[in-house]
Amino acid sequence: MKHDKRTNKNWLLAAGFGAAALAATLWGNRRGSYDLNRRVVLITGGSRGLGLVLARQAAAEGARVAICARDEAELTRARQDLLQVGAAEADVLTLARDITNEDEVRSMVAEVESRFGAVDVLVNNAGIIVGGPLDNMDSRDYEDSMAIHFWAPLHAMQAVLPGMRRRGEGRIVNISSLGGKVAMPHMTPYSASKFALVGLSEGFRAELRQYGISVTTVCPGLMRTGSPGHALVKGQQKKEFAWFSIADSLPGLTMDAEQAGRQIWNACRRGDGEIILSLPAKLLAAFHGLLPGTTTDILSWLNRALPATGESPAANVRRTGYESESDLTRSPLTALTRKAAVKNNEV
Repeated sequence: MKHDKRTNKNWLLAAGFGAAALAATLWGNRRGSYDLNRRVVLITGGSRGLGLVLARQAAAEGARVAICARDEAELTRARQDLLQVGAAEADVLTLARDITNEDEVRSMVAEVESRFGAVDVLVNNAGIIVGGPLDNMDSRDYEDSMAIHFWAPLHAMQAVLPGMRRRGEGRIVNISSLGGKVAMPHMTPYSASKFALVGLSEGFRAELRQYGISVTTVCPGLMRTGSPGHALVKGQQKKEFAWFSIADSLPGLTMDAEQAGRQIWNACRRGDGEIILSLPAKLLAAFHGLLPGTTTDILSWLNRALPATGESPAANVRRTGYESESDLTRSPLTALTRKAAVKNNEV
């Protein structure tokens, strides 16, 4: 009898989590009043994936869009993409910059301001993923993750803030991750740096609201942007890439990039403090918030199902997903990701 009561309580608790997450999703789909038309929007990592999706949606609303990335060829393709969806040629600016360099970040913002005027909306979207077992990671993996996910957003925010303060308004959107709320096995450098970004973003929001500047922290779960091929993997590289790319393609587990983009812009318009994207991500984040130790213990069991540490010297070498393809990653299991890669300039 006691067992039945305990089971019923667990089911009620799970149903409560599900209902709350569904309500949060419906609430999160409402549109805010902040109009993007003629706003100056700067998106880092805007040449492909989620950044390009966000740029398309902003351009479709009449925003003046500046995107930056390191790869000039990617930027050229992204520019053509934005022009094809209806952006005016004069309203698209592409900038080849290394955003881990503070001087280049400042020159980038100065160029946007010279061309378009002060930045109204900054989206810190650029990212890097290094996946693999803990024992195959080294200091460089942590340093590179922090450079992209912490220092680059910090420098970009510092560069746009003077103009926002003078005008008494502005929007900043920091794309963190579910991995910035719940530490994921085989993604420790990524999670650690995304945790840092969440703290940075929340701290800036707390201090900047008095100046009319809204900072939104975005924590997506898995999204079908087409990006796994650009991920870096270590350890047993082919196996690491296989589980990651398959997980990134599963419809029930992942979120459509266009839907994610719309929810991100809605959160920006409303000036929300935080948005967690996808129902599975909301559930996991909520469970972790209540029972962090239990969540970590459960993830430790998941870790045992992931590929073992690579023992050869080659296991400590970074390889891209595209260099780690296998029959599994070319199979129908990853069809949605490969389709998204073509659509979002990830190939």
